[in-house]
Amino acid sequence: MRALLTRIARTPGGRRGWGHPLWGSLVLAAWLIVTVALGPLAGKLGDVEDTSPNAFLPRGAESARVNTELEKFRTDTVVPAVVVYTGEGAEASARADRTSFAGLLPAGEAVSPPIPSEDGEAAMTVVPLADEDGITDKVDELRDLAGANAPPGVDVEVGGPAGSLTDSVAVFDSLDSTLLLATGLVVAVLLLITYRSPVLWLLPLLSVGFAAVLTQVSTYLLAEHAGLPVNPQSAGVLMVLVFGVGTDYALLLIARYREELHRHADRQEAMRLALARSGPAILASAATIAVGLACLAFADINSSRSLGLVGAVGVVCAFLAMVTVLPALLVLTGRWVFWPFVPRQGTPARKPHTVWSRVGAAVARRPRWSWLMSVAVTGVLALSAAGITMGLTQAEMFQDKPESVVAQERISAHYPSGASDPATVVTGTPRAAEVRAAAAAVEGVARVEDGERTPDGELSTVSVVLEDAPDSRAAEDTIDALRDAVHPMGALVGGTTAETLDTQRAADRDLNTVIPIVLLVVLVVLIRLLRALVAPVLLLATVVLSYFAALGASNLLFEHVLGFAGVDWSIPLLGFVFLVALGIDYNIFLMHRVKEEAARLGHTRGVLEGLTSTGGVITSAGVVLAATFAVFAGLPLVTMAQMGVLVGIGVLLDTFLVRTVLVPALALDMGRWFWWPGRLFRRPAEEERHTAGSVARGSAHETV
Repeated sequence: MRALLTRIARTPGGRRGWGHPLWGSLVLAAWLIVTVALGPLAGKLGDVEDTSPNAFLPRGAESARVNTELEKFRTDTVVPAVVVYTGEGAEASARADRTSFAGLLPAGEAVSPPIPSEDGEAAMTVVPLADEDGITDKVDELRDLAGANAPPGVDVEVGGPAGSLTDSVAVFDSLDSTLLLATGLVVAVLLLITYRSPVLWLLPLLSVGFAAVLTQVSTYLLAEHAGLPVNPQSAGVLMVLVFGVGTDYALLLIARYREELHRHADRQEAMRLALARSGPAILASAATIAVGLACLAFADINSSRSLGLVGAVGVVCAFLAMVTVLPALLVLTGRWVFWPFVPRQGTPARKPHTVWSRVGAAVARRPRWSWLMSVAVTGVLALSAAGITMGLTQAEMFQDKPESVVAQERISAHYPSGASDPATVVTGTPRAAEVRAAAAAVEGVARVEDGERTPDGELSTVSVVLEDAPDSRAAEDTIDALRDAVHPMGALVGGTTAETLDTQRAADRDLNTVIPIVLLVVLVVLIRLLRALVAPVLLLATVVLSYFAALGASNLLFEHVLGFAGVDWSIPLLGFVFLVALGIDYNIFLMHRVKEEAARLGHTRGVLEGLTSTGGVITSAGVVLAATFAVFAGLPLVTMAQMGVLVGIGVLLDTFLVRTVLVPALALDMGRWFWWPGRLFRRPAEEERHTAGSVARGSAHETV
């Protein structure tokens, strides 16, 4: 494996590789041709996004099977919009609007008569809209009509399934453009701050741009021809991941290239060595993240599977761009691109004493105390994860209440809460009457209504209105009881409440299934990379501890600062996969350099030299990645905001505590046993004592 990594990493840096001006020009020309030729496909990614309800449901869930069965009932399926009127004259206003709404209906459908509330303060009508691409436009038009016709003193809101769908689509429609613009701006600013050069920051950004186009094209082609699941959520996260990971790789490569420019006059030779020495770490990092995300393919929830598989495609494309486009751009532009801090041959690559050398010296003086304190800090934060409230209602899914949520609140105040979104039971027509009677007898059911039949008459639907709000725990209990009542008759229960219940249970199953697979995969990669057992186990343990600390710290922010009512069911699993994959990323960067230096200088000096050499670049990379994910915090969808906060905090913990203090302290405290049973473990003990003494004397001198 090590030989394979080295061989792949050195390929672009060979004498006639991408470091050579001619080959560099050819590489850039090839990328430009591919981008121009395939670029139009990138814009078609939205065409293959699955926005159906099943895109966010567990595979094989009963509610998903109901959605599939409902497709048999009509060739032009409808989605109901519920118009809620409150105030004096609500019923009269609802009756007057029926005529104006008629133009929005598909053939053969009609607006329901006004349904007054028992308290006489509200009325509602159900408007069936065609389930097609333009349904959101129809809802917008419906809202305009209802608002324009409302008399003084009457408030009108449009909700129901069609209203909820429209509000959700509105969030995701702006997601891609908002995230891309905000992420690009954040990365550009941070690169300017990092390099303090008016030109250099453009090269990583340009390389990431090529990676973004390749990612979108590859994702579109895989979705169109290979069945890759893509939804608006995964497509939005994809660009943030590509920008963050791609920039990290750019920072690592440029830092190593700058080092080699201080040692070599020939920039092609400097790039060859930079790629040969940093390439295995970048490749191992990309492989770890991609394989870790791909483990989400074992999840039941379709949206989690989509996010993992699409993210893996993005990481691979980011890797390809960073080891081809970026080296070519750096070599072709020459040393001047670093102006005003141009690296000159023969000058030191860094100052004799840096922040990171001082940190390393402090850790080396008391390594055991350092890692114990680090574990204590992360452990205290992790304790906060014990009090997490899991689950969000529909009203709690948005940072700002959309109209559909307000409509549901109005319905809950004046009607049985489930009136706007009843459960749907699909049954064989011969047993429909029996199913209706069984459903009506279930506690928590307000009323049962007849639904539709399939054209062949074999299947029928039964609409079951629940007494409680569709997204409440009481409604979920009613769904369980309803399923128990109708399953003996071969009926299936679906609808929004059933979908929420199925998703919650699938999230628990996915945690138990995916997490062990991710841990095993990452452990294998680390063992193969480091040629040891102890170090990989400890590194993995630090990342897991960091995840729980990030989860606890995020929960404190969610509860006491951001005011979120709870944590979405998908966050623990997705956060774990992202943080383990991305967190181990920085450990790979650090330990690959430590291993290289330990082979040259001995274990103790190698740990400190690795920390000093990579401290600046890994810190910059961590800040960039955390900042890109922090962009999510400003989105209106609470789930996305929680994902951004959790990953951002986790990356910062990995950057400033785990990689800076905890891992080096553990390595120093364990000595050569850290590398057991690898070659570095078998290094002569006398040599280790000699290098340790040198470090101690150096630390004392630096303290003075």
